[in-house]
Amino acid sequence: MKMEFVQRELQAWGEILITTSGGQHLELHIGDTEFDTENRVIRLKSSNALFVIDGDSVEMIQKHYGHLDDD
Repeated sequence: MKMEFVQRELQAWGEILITTSGGQHLELHIGDTEFDTENRVIRLKSSNALFVIDGDSVEMIQKHYGHLDDD
């Protein structure tokens, strides 16, 4: 799907889980995700890495609700 669609879904929900065409599962948040439409990439900053994702490789978006951790 087009990265602009992914960006709109993230802006509307605040946090989404994506699956890329390569099978990677990533959790995107508004505060740590940047969309570069010129270069067609999504940049995700985590506590220990910067991920650069092919912006048009997202195959699935999952929106989930908050919950308590039962661990």
